[in-house]
Amino acid sequence: MTLRPLVFAATAALALLAPALCPAETPAQTLAQTSAAGPGLAAPAPFSLDALAARAAAIARAPYVPAPPRQPEVLERIDYDAHRQIRYRKDKTLQLGAVPVQFFHLGTYFRQPVKMFAVANGQAREVLYAPALFDMPKDSPARDLTADAGFAGFRILRPDLSGDWISFLGATYFRTEGALGQFGLSARAIAVDTGLPSGEEFPRFTEVYLEEGAGGQAVVTALVEGRSLAGVWRMAITNTPGQGQVMAVESRIYLRKPVARLGLAPLTSMFWYSETNRWHALDWRPEVHDSDGLLIAPATGTPVWRALDTPGDIVTTRFAGPAPKGFGLVQRDRNFEHYQDDGVWYDRRPTVWVEPVSDWGRGAVTLVELPTHDEIYDNIVAFWTPETLPAPGQELRFDYRLHWVDRVPPQGDLAQVVASRIGMGGNAGVKRPRDQIKVVLDFEGPALAGLGEADGVTPEITAPQGVEIINPFAHPIRGSTRWRLVFDVKSPPGTGTVDLLAGLSRGGRALSETWAAPLHPDRIEKLR
Repeated sequence: MTLRPLVFAATAALALLAPALCPAETPAQTLAQTSAAGPGLAAPAPFSLDALAARAAAIARAPYVPAPPRQPEVLERIDYDAHRQIRYRKDKTLQLGAVPVQFFHLGTYFRQPVKMFAVANGQAREVLYAPALFDMPKDSPARDLTADAGFAGFRILRPDLSGDWISFLGATYFRTEGALGQFGLSARAIAVDTGLPSGEEFPRFTEVYLEEGAGGQAVVTALVEGRSLAGVWRMAITNTPGQGQVMAVESRIYLRKPVARLGLAPLTSMFWYSETNRWHALDWRPEVHDSDGLLIAPATGTPVWRALDTPGDIVTTRFAGPAPKGFGLVQRDRNFEHYQDDGVWYDRRPTVWVEPVSDWGRGAVTLVELPTHDEIYDNIVAFWTPETLPAPGQELRFDYRLHWVDRVPPQGDLAQVVASRIGMGGNAGVKRPRDQIKVVLDFEGPALAGLGEADGVTPEITAPQGVEIINPFAHPIRGSTRWRLVFDVKSPPGTGTVDLLAGLSRGGRALSETWAAPLHPDRIEKLR
């Protein structure tokens, strides 16, 4: 069985996904002198995951009262340029065994202080902010903050302090450098009402507890608070240079009130254009994206490759069913020649694969795509939406693993989609029909190895009612291990979007994953 997408187009105005700037909270008032070998630490207090979860449950039972802003006029002046000139001092690095930690300063884009704690032997000690922890220009507006301003986030560095491999900054966002040493897409602890006309809510980390785990793991335990929920997340993170990172995530979530759309294990990325919709942007680079597809391995049936899109409005697509074996936002194309960007290295951006651990039950892998006109905006979000949610105050436990890698392990021997292209329908040398679009898909993988044109490889294409598939055929590409599937799509006049499924089979057995993608005949018509 192949998952079929259910697509919903939102009519809300564009609201690009960036953390909302909420009022800051007052950090602890008790300060200690910064030591020469790291930041100052407050007195120890007992710490456990269960105790923090009990606090989160109590917080969720109480009304949400946002903290009043602290020195907003100063934070406003710590703009992008001023913020990047503030650097945490290497000699003040917090060393938690084999885990070196540095902290981010507050600024106009990160106004909410997060209480940071160092944990050892079941005891937590608050990490105390002090201006002396940072190098900053003499005229930096940050010097006008009070001495207890607090931290915006943190990062974990390589043992030689040459750079970071993971960072937590803004709302509940975090990201790693993956297997190829290049930051790209982000993950979050939770997503609330993403893509809805009512607007998105951004809960945030309010307390973070840092410790060294078994084998030098970094263990991050965080309290999350928001208008609609509170909860606790624990992440045991293994970093293997050259192979990527694995994060074992445990979460305990307590709703304050009913939520229209709860997104679990959310991933956030950027897709501007690829070889599929190259016409969308006037830019010198052939492709610009952090991810080029959503891959879903359903509980049963053929994996689905949903090629990402830049829509004209907010579009939500749901792949409903039992909990999948996994899903993720994937950067499949690793060829530098296809990007030509030697500054930000899109060909090295990580893939993130979500692997369920606890029983997720039924629900949907949900993809939200937003319009964008530039690479600076995150416009792609993917997450799991449970079919049913607990009543407010009840506990929801949700566990999974995040794999930050260069590629997802093969899903059996099935061929993968390696390129998706569209263009004018019809054939060269004759008048082109204006109501047809040509689709060209390239597949590659073990299931196609050794097969030729006479071996019964068959196109499998599904289109909505009223849409005609014309002249579908598949053939091996000479001098290559790839197969190419070609067909034209004819849709009724005025059709806005056509959602297609396509793949290859032989004798009733799937040879490839299922390609799923939207076509936009009305937008393509404007290019003619």
